[in-house]
Amino acid sequence: MNKASFAAIGIQEDLAARLAEFGITEPSPVQEQTIPLLLEGRDVLAASQTGTGKTLAYLLPLLQGINPDQRSLQKLVLAPTQELAMQILREAERYGAHRGIRAMGLIGGAAIKRQIDKLREHPHLVVGTPGRVRELIGLRKLKMHEVSTIVLDEADQMFQLSGAGEVTKIVSSALRTRQLVMLSATIGPETRLLASREMKNPAEVGIDPGMMTAQSLEHHYVVCEERNKIDMLRRVLRHYKPERAIVFVNATETIAEVTAKLNHLGLSAAALYGDADKVTRASVLARFRDGKFKVLVASDVAARGLDIENLTLVVSFDPAFDSEHYVHRAGRTGRMGKRGLSVTIVTEQQTFIMRKFARELDIQLDEREMAFGQALAQGGRDGLKGGGFTAPRSGKPQARISAAGTAAGGAEGLPAGQPGTAAASSEGPVRREQHRPGQAAGAPRAAGGPGRGGKARSQAERDRDRKNKGAPKWLKNKTPRGDGQ
Repeated sequence: MNKASFAAIGIQEDLAARLAEFGITEPSPVQEQTIPLLLEGRDVLAASQTGTGKTLAYLLPLLQGINPDQRSLQKLVLAPTQELAMQILREAERYGAHRGIRAMGLIGGAAIKRQIDKLREHPHLVVGTPGRVRELIGLRKLKMHEVSTIVLDEADQMFQLSGAGEVTKIVSSALRTRQLVMLSATIGPETRLLASREMKNPAEVGIDPGMMTAQSLEHHYVVCEERNKIDMLRRVLRHYKPERAIVFVNATETIAEVTAKLNHLGLSAAALYGDADKVTRASVLARFRDGKFKVLVASDVAARGLDIENLTLVVSFDPAFDSEHYVHRAGRTGRMGKRGLSVTIVTEQQTFIMRKFARELDIQLDEREMAFGQALAQGGRDGLKGGGFTAPRSGKPQARISAAGTAAGGAEGLPAGQPGTAAASSEGPVRREQHRPGQAAGAPRAAGGPGRGGKARSQAERDRDRKNKGAPKWLKNKTPRGDGQ
């Protein structure tokens, strides 16, 4: 079966040629379903996994519907974070500049006076965050009366970060005849409520609604004690050797600590905070993209909407707050059909969270054990050949006990029979006996007293036996009485 082309779903030739310049020749499933609906002017509510091409799914119809000769704002895109807004703006400039389309970003943290000055240039497309866009509408500097399409990208995140009130006011400021598009990895109750109130007979698009994460993603978790989490993070990063990775931390105050410890361990890392100003944020992400460091330590808010090329690994240093947050974390990798891996570090008491996520998201979430330089599947470590070791979750290998009751070898290279190994039997732990020289293991003591054969032993015999037994070194070296010392 031949895949559809962009021309077949209504994209004009010059835009299709521009896409081909960047190696995009066929639409993704969400693009194939969404673009024709938007070109028809339909309101659309699209649920799709992150990294499936949602941005171009709405951006191409927007660019195609803009009249460059009309000096007014015609299209508006709202995004939950500054970074996502700037990514969308870059895409709009990449594919719209040859048409003479002027695109502008309106994000919080930037100088509002400079933004007001640029609005006098009459941009055709504005991409912004809800707070700043609402502020400029209130100042009557952003005119909404000719806006024909409003897009809410990552709508569920937007409601979490900005609240539904800001978004509702922006949507209400435009004409009722405008087209409304809402895209999100998850469709929450607030998104549904706004859609039912503001949309006209919306078309719903879903790419396998039962699957909220990309099929190219693998989901693993590893178990360790709380105090060993940094070491487990180090082992995960060392094992998978990603070109670049994001580490998610729940508590903002922990980000600096994790970053410092990774750098101390020789893993180049930098921190990204949700409240970072525009310049700092842009600088950190530019260095990350350029490969100046390999590990970005961030909070959920800071990493929302990030699209980093060649990001193959996402690690949750703390488990996500809920399955929705997990979807957005995992969605930073495995984008546009590429392979990706999401690893969560949990304690034994937190493993139920992994079962909960697996059930709610209908994904395969497997336990892995970092041992012997490998990421072993749960239960697979016992099948290792030629090793004879098991690796407990503490990460310290223990000697496997043979059926004969002697250790087959220790993790530290101890030979069989050294102190620290234990015998095993079907009856349970074996009590360790101290046998005298010449007495067979398991032989009963001779009756009649403490000496051999019931006879009293001389002081010399006792001294000799004491040296031959497993006595402490200080006692072995003690000079017997009667040696003239």
